[in-house]
Amino acid sequence: MGELDRIVMNPLVMGGKPCVRGTRVTVGTVVGLFAEGHDLASVLALYPYIKAQDVQQCLAYASWRSEEHELTLAV
Repeated sequence: MGELDRIVMNPLVMGGKPCVRGTRVTVGTVVGLFAEGHDLASVLALYPYIKAQDVQQCLAYASWRSEEHELTLAV
């Protein structure tokens, strides 16, 4: 995965949730809109101050965070 330079976490902004740089739009908000059936055009219309690249990085970040990791458990 490439660098996610458009996603930031600041404890003083939205409780430290990952957000689009320079905004209060959380990754969860963007992903949730897609889950509700919105497409890229409608997301950008709802948030005209973010760009398609911001949306792409939100989706990449969410995908990265959802990766499953197998851990060895103690017997």
